[in-house]
Amino acid sequence: MNDDATLLKAARKLNPEALVAIFDRYAPALYKYALRLCGDCAEADDVVGDVFSQLLKHFKEGRGPRDNLRSYLYQVAYHRVVDHSRDRKHFDVLESDLPSSPAESPVSQSERQEEMDAVEAIILNQLTKDQRDVIVLRFIENFSVQETAEIIGKDANNVKVIQNRAIARLCQALGPQS
Repeated sequence: MNDDATLLKAARKLNPEALVAIFDRYAPALYKYALRLCGDCAEADDVVGDVFSQLLKHFKEGRGPRDNLRSYLYQVAYHRVVDHSRDRKHFDVLESDLPSSPAESPVSQSERQEEMDAVEAIILNQLTKDQRDVIVLRFIENFSVQETAEIIGKDANNVKVIQNRAIARLCQALGPQS
């Protein structure tokens, strides 16, 4: 079962192989996404468990996603992280896990890490929660504007405005590059 449509159709019928395939395909990425948003390994693990628990419950009830499984899973994860953060009363860390090239020297890896730490600090300190959410979904998770809107429960035009303001704020915070 390779394509999402076939996988989703089988999973809606509670096919165990399809359900396992969905978990294997999406759990690692959902974990990274939740970890970027909440910054806690145990909480990110709980979020992933909640996502798949809800998916299975919805399938058993004859509900759940009909066409865009990936967007549905991220939307549920987003809402679970928000719920968890409400319980904790704060929204912490955005992790960056950009891969580094093995050919880079230790100096350039160190410089890259310093740059990433600076960008992360700017994202955490300069952007609003909505701006952080949009930047993560659009540029780290590679969702479209429409998918991002569905995940965070906003209008696509609103997502574009939030994205543009976030980019402008990031550019301003980073200052002129020489």
